[in-house]
Amino acid sequence: MHHIPLGRFRLPVPRTKALRISSGGLFVILGLFGFLPLLGFWMIPVGLLLLSFDIPQVRRMRRIAVVRWHRAQQRSED
Repeated sequence: MHHIPLGRFRLPVPRTKALRISSGGLFVILGLFGFLPLLGFWMIPVGLLLLSFDIPQVRRMRRIAVVRWHRAQQRSED
């Protein structure tokens, strides 16, 4: 997989594991400085999403979030 589907958008993902982990970690760290003008808190979830491809604990959190999201969508449709 070389893209992450985000609704209508597709986020390109680096092909190598080391680059995915380093860019994901960098996004999370820079997201902590979201109060600065150029950076934002939006970087934290994107970084976690990148890390979820290679780190099992983060992958588990992503799967739990996806299941909860789909259950909430089903309840709102009923």
